[in-house]
This record gives sequence, C-alpha cells and structure tokens, in this order.
Amino acid sequence: MNLANLERQLSFLREIDQLKSVVRMSPLINQSRRENSAEHSWHLAMYALVLAEHAAAPIDVVRVVKMLLIHDIVEIDAGDVPFHDPSARAGQAELEQQAAERIFSLLPDVQAAEFRSLWSEFEAAESDDARFAKALDRFQPLVHNAATGGGSWVECQVTEEQALARYRLPIERGAPALWEESAKLIQEFFHKAKAE
Repeated sequence: MNLANLERQLSFLREIDQLKSVVRMSPLINQSRRENSAEHSWHLAMYALVLAEHAAAPIDVVRVVKMLLIHDIVEIDAGDVPFHDPSARAGQAELEQQAAERIFSLLPDVQAAEFRSLWSEFEAAESDDARFAKALDRFQPLVHNAATGGGSWVECQVTEEQALARYRLPIERGAPALWEESAKLIQEFFHKAKAE
C-alpha cells in the first residue's frame, strides 16, 4: 500500500466535501430549497446512466460519468455562475483553471493528470463523450425549471427565445432526442406562462 498516495487521496476527498456547500440557482423539483453542486453532479451521473442510449454518437458511459462527477469541482474555489447571467461569466474561465490546478493537484500525480484531462475534455466539449456530458449538464437544469414553474427562468427573467438559444447547441450536439424534448418543455412552459 502506498501511504503517501492514500494521504493525498484522502486530502482530495476531504477537500471536495466543500462542493456540498456550493448552492446553485436551480431548485429541487420538490421546491423545498436550491440544489447544491454536489447533488447536481450526482444527478447528472444518474442522467448519464439512464439516458446513455440517447447520445448522438457511441459513448463510453463510464468516462461520461467520471466527467460529470468531476466537472463542477472547480466551483469550490470559483463558485457557481448562473447560466442565465452571461455578464457574471467574465473572468470565470480563468478562475476555474486556477481552481482545477489547485484542487486536482491534491491527488497523486497520475490521478491528478487523469482528472484534469477529463475536466478539460468536458470544458472543450469536442469529443463524443464530452458533448453528451455537456448536453446533460444543460438538460438537467432545464428539466428542473420546467418542473418547478420556471425556476431560474422566472428568477432571471429569461425569455423563450433566450432559453431556446442558450440550450439548443449543447443539447442538440450531444443528444438530439433530448433537444427535441427540451424544445417541447421550453415551448410548453413559456406558452402556458403567456396564457396566464
């Protein structure tokens, strides 16, 4: 047993416990509170396992799950920036890069390199695995918003046109069938909201 590796791994695992304290804008579907980033990551991993057949191309679901469990760890340092507030995203990429360096470096070198590589692959969204992971990262909060009377759409005063524009490309690239469902959910919500 490599005790030095074990200590670094435990240090990393203690550190990422902080992800449970990063509160997102998305409400839980029961609307009792907002979800945290650790819950979001777990839920996305479940989305990957359940919805893998809807990926646009063949994927390695284990790699996708790894990406989804890792993708928001940087929010421990960089915070969660609301998707519907583009002005708040200024400088966020740099903060997330710095966070990735610090947090993943807690791990033994081989694991640190693997996690950092998976995180970077997710961010670039160029591989089939990453495109599907990115699609799910957009799809899950969309499902929450549709199921909670608008959630962050209402809070951020998002229009139907903005919702369609912000979600379409990442979801359609990674999972066209999920985009069809997404467009339907968006249209149903906004048409109902206009009628009320």
